[in-house]
Amino acid sequence: MKDKLAILPTDPGCYLMLNELGEVIYVGKAKNLKNRVSSYFRGAHNAKTEKLISEIRDFNYVVTNSEQESLILEYNLIKKYAPLYNIKLIDDKSYPYIEITDEKDPMLVVSRYISVDQNKKLFGPYPNSKSARETLKLLHRLYPLRRCNPIDSKPCLYYHMGLCLGPCAHEHVDYKPNIEKITKFLKGETKEVLNDLEKIMNEASLNLEFEKALEYRDMIQAVKDTTEKQIMSLNDFKDRDFISFAFNDDDLAIQILIMRQGRILDTHKNIISYMTDPNETFLSYIKNYYDKFLLPDELIFDQQIPIKTLQMYFKNKVIVPKIGDKKKLIDLAYKNALEDLTHYFKLYRAKEERQNEQVEALETILEKKINYIEVFDNAHLFGTAPISGMIVWKDAHFERKMYRKFHLKTTTNDDYQAMKEVLYRRLQRLLVEGQQLPDLICVDGGKGQVSAANEVVLSLNINIPILGLKKDRYHQLEGYVLNGETTILEKNSPLFFFLGKLSEEVHRFTITFHQKTKNRKDYTSVLDNIPGLGPTRKKKLLASFKSIDEIKNASVDDLRTIGLPDKVIKGIKEGIS
Repeated sequence: MKDKLAILPTDPGCYLMLNELGEVIYVGKAKNLKNRVSSYFRGAHNAKTEKLISEIRDFNYVVTNSEQESLILEYNLIKKYAPLYNIKLIDDKSYPYIEITDEKDPMLVVSRYISVDQNKKLFGPYPNSKSARETLKLLHRLYPLRRCNPIDSKPCLYYHMGLCLGPCAHEHVDYKPNIEKITKFLKGETKEVLNDLEKIMNEASLNLEFEKALEYRDMIQAVKDTTEKQIMSLNDFKDRDFISFAFNDDDLAIQILIMRQGRILDTHKNIISYMTDPNETFLSYIKNYYDKFLLPDELIFDQQIPIKTLQMYFKNKVIVPKIGDKKKLIDLAYKNALEDLTHYFKLYRAKEERQNEQVEALETILEKKINYIEVFDNAHLFGTAPISGMIVWKDAHFERKMYRKFHLKTTTNDDYQAMKEVLYRRLQRLLVEGQQLPDLICVDGGKGQVSAANEVVLSLNINIPILGLKKDRYHQLEGYVLNGETTILEKNSPLFFFLGKLSEEVHRFTITFHQKTKNRKDYTSVLDNIPGLGPTRKKKLLASFKSIDEIKNASVDDLRTIGLPDKVIKGIKEGIS
């Protein structure tokens, strides 16, 4: 992930941490995605964060226009995925709305809803509860509705203070003018009110009424926070998909912002290669995509594809906005598609081009195309636990399903004989089963190992080149052996990087296997000379207890339960004491 972290954008947004199964295990928000996501992988953390980091294998992200928008999107994503590590936010709470109640004498209140009734008159949601309440307090002063609850039989204190229209004092109250003003205010028409508040704040400051000035300063900030446009949620509760794409000469990035019940709940993204027309490729992809899913109420596109063409596919579902919140959201979808395309090129396309250059360098020295390589390494420690490991590079990647492990049968500490044995066993099996033979065989070692491998290939009458991965005295790759000649490579050459990658992977795989084999031999060797403990009984014992200490601490009854007679149990206790 190091390369991926290096090219993260500095924009605000949300990030999704994924485990090895591709499951979302944590959702977070960030003012600066690059700084926030990178912080997980440097410095010390508490135990919970360390546990999270240990499970992260990849991450995705969505760019937003502001930190406020990332708060709303974070909430929506957490509700959708219920990630394991978002414990504090996976509850029944929701962000606050400002609501005008639907009754004869309406009130202005801050409400929270898990699921929202579409018939309610709501504004929001707002990520900051404190700001919502401060704004509510200001609206009570500017555009009062009803405050007393329940309605009293005589005028209440709020009425006398001018903070209530007084259904307790008047039989008929016209709330409509103030409801219209509240609606305009909460939809963003706040310039006039903010100017008035700033005048009052400045006058209070000049009159040394600093507490009053601070109160109005907080009120101004609360209004700005609360009425900042939140395009992550729209209050009409419709299902929409915002669909855009970006492309370069080779690849096409598709981004779909998925809105359900007026909230952006998820994204769908993909990057595909195209051969001819990117517009046609995009249309074909989107049509296939919606063949699998139920169409939402609206499909929002940008102006890259003519609307008549889109309507041929999706009829009256298509909208191409030119202004407003929908235009801002489709612009955001395009921004994310462009980010994905740039990110893909920097991370994957450039990597692919480097690898192609490396493989071409190998093909040049071999004078043949190379698509399938098998690499072999041997391991033993003073003749104990002799094994071999084989890795496979195929179709431009390590094919881990094809890796193989070998327990050596004909030798303990003869590296050349080990190479002959494992290579003969492998190639003979491929020939007998009629399987594909590799284009190249690499062996860990110099001229001796290459010579041993060539003997096997000649004996089986097959024609596969053998290349030795030559190491220096520190067991680091320094060159290769081919056709009896040793070549030392420049450390910055493409071929050095590629052969080094093969060498490191086969060494990692083989040493891990060898360590497990050696540990098991160490574990079982104590039991080898106990009378009456043959292979079958030993297998039961090893299956029931994980270590010598567990066997040592086991009671006689525990050992009897797996079918061991008392005489053998006595021998075990004496043998490992």
